[in-house]
Amino acid sequence: MLSWAIAFFVIAIIAAVLGFGGIAGGASSIAQILFVIFLILAVVSFFRGRAPKV
Repeated sequence: MLSWAIAFFVIAIIAAVLGFGGIAGGASSIAQILFVIFLILAVVSFFRGRAPKV
């Protein structure tokens, strides 16, 4: 998930440098959403891993 966020971030940077503002904005939004999802899943998996095994 984090690798996809980084990929969209790189696409956004390249598009912004080349002057494609709409594509850069869309890729940036997708990268932000994927990063938030990654953080949520990382926190959930951290707490599930610490739970006692029953």
